[in-house]
Amino acid sequence: MASSLFDGLRSVMRQIAGEPRPVRHEGPDELILAVAALLFHVIDADGVVTEEERKRLIGVLVSDYGLSSAEAERVAEAGRAANDEAVDLYRFTSLLKTRLDEAARIRFVEELWEVTFADGQVHELEDNVIWRVSDLLGVSTRDRMLRKRAVAGRTAD
Repeated sequence: MASSLFDGLRSVMRQIAGEPRPVRHEGPDELILAVAALLFHVIDADGVVTEEERKRLIGVLVSDYGLSSAEAERVAEAGRAANDEAVDLYRFTSLLKTRLDEAARIRFVEELWEVTFADGQVHELEDNVIWRVSDLLGVSTRDRMLRKRAVAGRTAD
């Protein structure tokens, strides 16, 4: 189990450095599960998970975490289930905060914006969740808003 967590962390660091990050195991490790749960939590904040948001969540897991489409589907479902069982965000954010460096946490906030903007709009509840997650991850308001603007600019093109 500890080896799996270490491998997951090493994979995240490789991704930040621009290297591909293959993930090969039967179930999602805790780090990837926390990522998926928080991604699902933000798109579910307004009570409506659109097909565009769900597809973008899967796309983030594939492109940023090196999962196959089938693995990403399984991890996304496990993340949804973990989110449904969670009583708060701390279980997930504390894991990310301790295992990811600042650059990786800022990149994760950008991923939250990516899934949120997937349907072309940001509901105030989604925005609020990203603010809370960012705060719990120790990501500054400035970095959160810079990432929001960057993603909004990419989706407007």
